[in-house]
Amino acid sequence: MKLFLSYLKSHLRLLLMLALFGAVSAAVLLLYRAPLEGALYALLLCLALGLGFLAAGFLRYRRKHRALQRALVQLPEGLPPLPEPQDAPEADYQALLTALDEDRRQIAARAAQDRDRAETFYTAWVHQIKTPMAAMDLLLQSGQPDGALLKGELFRMEKYADLVLTYQRLGSDTTDLVLKACDLDTVIRAAVKEYARLFILKKLTLSFTPTGLTVLTDKKWLGFVIGQLLSNALKYTQTGGVSVYAQGQRLIIEDTGVGIPPEELPRIFEKSFTGENGRAAERTTGLGLYLCRRACALLGHRISAESEVGKGTKVILDLTRPELPTE
Repeated sequence: MKLFLSYLKSHLRLLLMLALFGAVSAAVLLLYRAPLEGALYALLLCLALGLGFLAAGFLRYRRKHRALQRALVQLPEGLPPLPEPQDAPEADYQALLTALDEDRRQIAARAAQDRDRAETFYTAWVHQIKTPMAAMDLLLQSGQPDGALLKGELFRMEKYADLVLTYQRLGSDTTDLVLKACDLDTVIRAAVKEYARLFILKKLTLSFTPTGLTVLTDKKWLGFVIGQLLSNALKYTQTGGVSVYAQGQRLIIEDTGVGIPPEELPRIFEKSFTGENGRAAERTTGLGLYLCRRACALLGHRISAESEVGKGTKVILDLTRPELPTE
């Protein structure tokens, strides 16, 4: 009954118009002195035809309502086939629903992919941070732990925590990016000073040639990129050292580490890619260079790498910017 009343309400104007037409027809017949029985017969005939069309329309209305109810139940699994549209507006509404459903599917797929990647990252991160924790535990069990070694492992844990925070910030809709002219050497020295303890502990040399460059960048984010590149160089360099210098507007960070196989080089900036070296050295998240690429994209810089197995890796930060047209 409720559905029928809803149908009548949706067709109320049409029903009132039909009733008005019938009343006008009957009045015209009476004005021309037609027999009353004839006028009533015509009125009843119109009423019967109207009820027939009303009943047929209600059956179609009920079938469509039930089909939409079934579609609503199946909606979590995807948009099921909809009833045949009766007019252009219905077809437009169905096209809109189809487009929204496709958009919902894409959003759900991206969300599932992000969840899988985040789960992979955090699982690897937990295993990775256990390494300095285990090293600190062994140092403490020795009875007279080396303070420098403890500070070195604590520093590694701090950097792993910073990596998570950076991952979250770059994944959010907004970042605290502030572009302004910065002295590149100041940014480099801050990063070098931060990692100096690890260079000393690993007995690696660090050669820094002042660049004398001023670049338009975000000091904090560029510092993160340089620090992450120094961390990678430290991780995969056992002898020799790291050199930091400039060639024109390009900042070079070069190490004498194990190098990267040529087939892996194009993929090192991909998300969660660890490669043969990462798997052999320790369980890593594979996010360091990916986050560097993301940060460089935000800053308007370009990052690339050259490497030779057994001889080392050279990471290149291109800090040039395209010239803006002048009016």
